[in-house]
Formats: sequence, C-alpha cells, structure tokens
Amino acid sequence: MTERSAPSRSDARRRSRRLAAYLGVFSLAAAAVVADAGFATVRAHAQQPAPPPSKGQVGWESYRNFDDMPRLRGAEQSLQHSSFDRSGGNNDGFEGTYSCLHESERGCVIAEHTGPGEISGLWSTREPGGDVTATGNIIVELDGRTVLDAPFIDVVSGRVGAPFVWPLVGNADDAAGGVVSKVPMPFRESMRVTVQNNPNFYHVNYRSFPDAEGVQTFDPADPATDVITRMQGFGVSDPKNATGGDAERSDFDLAPGAAHTVAEVSGPARINQLRVRLPQVAAAPQVVDDGMAFGQGGGSRFRMRVAPNNEGVRLIRRFDPQVADQVASVAVNGQPVGEWRSGAAAPGLWGVEAIEVPGQITAGRSSIDVENRFVSSSLDVNEFRYDVQSLVNGEWVRTDVLDLGPGHPGEEGAHGYQIDNPVFERSKLHGRYTTPREEVAASDALLEGARLRITFDGKTTVDAPIGEFFGTGLGEHDVRTMMSSVDPGMDGWYTSWWPMPFNESAEVEIVNGSGVPIQGATAEIVTGPGGVDEGSGHFHATHKRGTTTPGQDWNFLDAPGAGTFYGVSHTMRGLIPLNETKSSVLPHSTARAESNPRNYLEGDERFYVDGAQEPAWHGTGTEDFYESGWYFRFGTTFSMPQAGNPGHEVNQDGCEFDCTGAYRLMVGDAVSFRNGLVAGIEHGPANDEPGDYSSTAYWYGAPAGRSLPVGPPPPEVPPSLPPTSPAPTQPPSQPAPTAPQDPGQESPTESAPAEPEPSEPAPTSGGMAGLLPNWD
Repeated sequence: MTERSAPSRSDARRRSRRLAAYLGVFSLAAAAVVADAGFATVRAHAQQPAPPPSKGQVGWESYRNFDDMPRLRGAEQSLQHSSFDRSGGNNDGFEGTYSCLHESERGCVIAEHTGPGEISGLWSTREPGGDVTATGNIIVELDGRTVLDAPFIDVVSGRVGAPFVWPLVGNADDAAGGVVSKVPMPFRESMRVTVQNNPNFYHVNYRSFPDAEGVQTFDPADPATDVITRMQGFGVSDPKNATGGDAERSDFDLAPGAAHTVAEVSGPARINQLRVRLPQVAAAPQVVDDGMAFGQGGGSRFRMRVAPNNEGVRLIRRFDPQVADQVASVAVNGQPVGEWRSGAAAPGLWGVEAIEVPGQITAGRSSIDVENRFVSSSLDVNEFRYDVQSLVNGEWVRTDVLDLGPGHPGEEGAHGYQIDNPVFERSKLHGRYTTPREEVAASDALLEGARLRITFDGKTTVDAPIGEFFGTGLGEHDVRTMMSSVDPGMDGWYTSWWPMPFNESAEVEIVNGSGVPIQGATAEIVTGPGGVDEGSGHFHATHKRGTTTPGQDWNFLDAPGAGTFYGVSHTMRGLIPLNETKSSVLPHSTARAESNPRNYLEGDERFYVDGAQEPAWHGTGTEDFYESGWYFRFGTTFSMPQAGNPGHEVNQDGCEFDCTGAYRLMVGDAVSFRNGLVAGIEHGPANDEPGDYSSTAYWYGAPAGRSLPVGPPPPEVPPSLPPTSPAPTQPPSQPAPTAPQDPGQESPTESAPAEPEPSEPAPTSGGMAGLLPNWD
C-alpha cells in the first residue's frame, strides 16, 4: 500500500504463511458461450469528441458504462491501504501488527483520506479460513456521515441487503478464503473506514480525485438493482451498453508457423466483441467441485436466465456418478420435460447429461423455473452444477450458470435455489473427465503457442497466447469474468467483451506458434461506431513469459506514457519440488523441513506510478491480490466477476509441481497513470522462490505513448501503529525492475515426484504449523 508517512521497507519479504494446497480446476464439459446472452440488445452509438479527462467514471457509473473504459482518468490516483509488514518481514496480518493506522473511540482505523475520492474495494481475511466474524462491525464514514455500521460478516454475506449483495460482495465461501466488497462509495470531502476489532489481513483500495466535480456522496439507500443484475450475468453476457454492430466471421485451418487474418476493418470504429472457437481443444480433465444432494421425497428448485428470443433451451447437469441409478423428474415452468438418469456407477469420474426443452415452453421468457424431484436411486440424487443454453438463430449459446454447494452461497441465493430433504453438502469432490492424456497435452500446447494478435492504427497492441488472453493459461479451464469467458464444453466459445476503439484501421490475426495444426476453427469480431479521441486510449494485452529472477518482482506491465491498468490474467508454474528440503533460508511459518510447493504465493503486488519510488499499491500476498485467502483455501477454485482462480494443477496434466491460474480485473479500482506504470508482484516471501511465470496485462494506453501532466503527490496518511516485537533481520531484495526478466534463465531440474494423494487438513489455531498437506 502507499503509506507515504510509513517508513520505507527493506524489500526483504516474509516467512511463509497460509496453507498448502490441492488440486482445483473449474470446468464443465457441456455448454457453448457467446456474448450478449440474448438479452435486450442496445445498439452501439457513435463516440462523441471529449475533452481531456480529469477523472474516470464515479460511483455506480463505473459499472453502468463499461463502454467508457478506454477513456483515460486524468489526474485521479488509485491508492491502497493494507496491512503489509513495514519491517520487511512476513507479518502481513497474522498478529495484526500493521493492521491499524491508529485507534479511535470506535475501534481500529484501517483507512482514511481527506479530499474528494471513492472507496473502490474492500478485501480481508483472518483465521479460521477467512471467517471475519471476530472483526466485529465495519464503520464507513463519508463526508462526516456514517453510511455503513454493521457486522462485517453480515455485509460480505449479503445480509444487510442491496447494494451489498452477491456478486458485489462475497464471503469466504464465495471467494475461497477471502471476503470482498466491490460497492463503490464516493465522497466529496473525506472518508474513514474503521473496524471494531483488529482485522488482521486487509486491503482498502480507493481513488483520490483532483476535484469534487460530478461527485455525489454514496447513498446506502440506493440498491443499484440494475448494476446487480448486470454483474450477476458475468461470464455469460456482455456488460457493455453498446453491444450491437456488424459481425465478421472466419472459418479456418492453420498449419504450425502460419498466420490467418480474421478481419481487417476500417475506422473510426470499435471492436465490441471478439470470439474464438477451437473444437479440437479438450477441456482440462481434472475438476474439483462442491455440490448438494437430496434423498427420497426431496428435490430442488431454482431460476435460470434464458434468451427471450430462444427457440428452445438445453439444461445441463454435472453430477457425481459414483452413486448409481439416480433418477429424478424435471419440470420447467411447471411442465414436465424429462428425467435425469445417471446409469451405472462410475467412481472417480464426472457425469454430465442434458435435457432439451421445447421452445413452446421457454420462448419469449427471460428466465425459466426448474424443479427436480427424486424418483429413485441407490443412495441419493446429487447436483454439482447446472448450465443453461438457449437456441438462438440456430446456434446454442450459454445464458446462465448455477454452481452449487457450500462454496457458492451467493450464487445459490441469486438463483433462488432451494432444496428439500438435503442429505449432504459436499465441500470438495475430486473427479476427472475421460480425456486421453495425449489430447490434453496437444490442447495445452495449442492454447499456449497459438496467439491472438491485433493491430490498431498501425500499432500492434495485442499479442498474447489465446488461452491466457481469455483467462486460462493452464489449458482449457472454465472461466467466467466480467470481461471474458471460456466455455470448455463441446464447440464452446472463448469470448472477449473488452471495448477496443480505433481511428484508421484494425487487423485481427491468429498466429499458430504451436507445433499443433489448428483444424476447424472459427473466429468472429463484432464492430460498431467508435474511435479514439484525445482523452481515450487503445486497448492493449501485454504478454510475457519466463522464469522468475531472484530479488526482482515479476512485472505484469512496464509501460511509458499515460494509460489505465485494468487487470491481469496470471499463470504461475511453481518450481518448488514436492517433499524436498526448503529452498529458502528465510524463516518460514511452519517447523516442517519439507518445502512448501505453494510458497511462490507469498509474494505481494506492488504498483509504482509515474516514476514514484514508493508503491501506490502494496499488498499482502498473491492469493490476497486475487481477492481470495489461505492459498485459495487449500486449493479451491472459484469465480467472481473481477477475481478468480479457475485453474489449479498438481503434478499432472502438464504441471510438474504446483501450478495456479488466476485473474484480477479492476473496473472500479483501475490504476491510472500519466507518465508510466510498473505493476508487478513478488514470487515468494523475498522474491526468492523459483517459478515459470506468464501473464497478460489488460490496459488502455494513450496513442504513441503520450504522457499527461503528472498530478500532485499522494496524500499523507497517519503512520501505522509501531510493531509489538522486533522485526527479523533478513537480506534485502530489490524493488520492481524496469527491465524484463530473462526468459532464458535456467530453472530447477529436479524430477517431479509421484502425484500426492489429496488430503483435507483441518485448520489449527495459532499459526500454520500442521496445516500443510502430507506430500509424502
């Protein structure tokens, strides 16, 4: 975080914390994705000339006008308060030493600011497992008025009501170990955030504005139902308003080393949607999911979105087939449509079945009511996930997803899910799809080697692997974000909704840098009116890949000029061998002699803006940056609109040791810069753990790297409370580098051990000892 009055920290990092992990991927073999899930479409509008900006959209407008994302943000600043260890150790919240700026009569002050601005995001975690009940009330004061005073656990669990409901908020079940609020809270004069008790780990992201023009103080009585509805459609519908335009589709085969031009478009215009379909790519076979089950006399009910202009609907169920002969009747809108029939037992695998519902039952509706009722089974009828596809103009499109289980309370609530006679809530089930290993290897190689390349107005600003561009760098995992989607089902689409304006021309290419021939592929762009004026920028997707460099941050982005950083898709292939001795000489938080294969997740994000020597953001850990906690809660995958962990692999499917795929989008808390940005993250507690990293940063940059006048220095904030005990002496590491890491650096050559058997260690109090899984 940017505590300007806090002492400069030595860049030595911290002892390892949190937990080791396990297999976690989040995929479903069954549906097809397109943008704009068939809901009401608004035609694109011509972009009007605009003066140079002074700030970005304020408050709810950030979520109501995604079309305005290319606009630069002028002199506003994106800042962060956090509990990071100012001494250079790893006490980022375990003891709460640095978690209070100061104490007040109401408790522990964790953020404050004088002047106009906006609280853009809150994140926190604590033991056990992210339950923030012990934090007590959270009090938010804006412009001298208390706008929120409620138990923190109630706020993030959606119990205080709109606008604090999923997915604008999430508790530790929704976000796999962290709690989060993305409700934007603007203020004209001042803000203060206080919690009743020390919160341990936390971030408060906020924006500082150069003036109060157009700023209205947050009104907690405004439920923002339109924003909530839009956010609940993440990953299945275009969040922008201007979703119309002209489609240009291209079918192609592509030999290794060859390139294919999808489209060449003249401007001024804007790409509103980009889709790619690769039927030969097989979904990642390992899936770890949670689910529900009902017994005799029981059933379940829920509501799903469909396209109003549908010609029929397909309902798809993922289930655990180790329970044989599951039979349940299915009704849609009160009319029988078929039965689920699981068949013979198939332990260790996942089952998927589908029912097609005729158009006379669903046409003209924007949602359907689904009811399942128990008929018979050898034990029970279980359900882990439902996808809904709508048949629109002869093509199946995915229009909703309901992921069930104790890790999805917000998603269940948003769909009105109810269950009768529940017989279990399974928190984690490991299963696989029967995909041949050679198909998985070829698919992974294609997604990593084939690239999407886009040139706007004569400059190539997008050049990234297809997989990672769409959010899945570890093979084809299920991805749902606010701005993109990956559907691993049969003939599923990879879809991007980033607005991409240009003035003269745009050229979209697929370049096959893999050794795998591409066969039967389809790519499509949809363009509408637009352009780049003096206050806007071109869209960029900046990719890099290489081994990490000891003592240096992994930089997502090192960009000159003016722009706005909106997030990253990050693929981390840890190179810490399982069951070996610790690779780091620094203190670790456990007494175990074995290495922690996930210790690379100990790194903090650090963002340096406009040449500043101190970071504007300084976080508390890698999974914390991705708004989760405790090593993604023992390896549990999750998806939220702006953060998620769709992929986790251990010692299989192309991963030698421990590998993690994650994304973080920053719609409200985007980092604006006027004269350069270095945005990076550490790898390990002292930039000392080896890894094979890749990342794709999403941002908008002023044409030709043009700079804007540099704004005022960040505001002074009160110092943190002093440490309660001396900090450990550790060797310093270097700040974020300005040169890229050497892709040719050698990585460890130890051979991978046999795949570990999954285990579920129970949390213990008083630290991480005993929490690492048994890798033997």
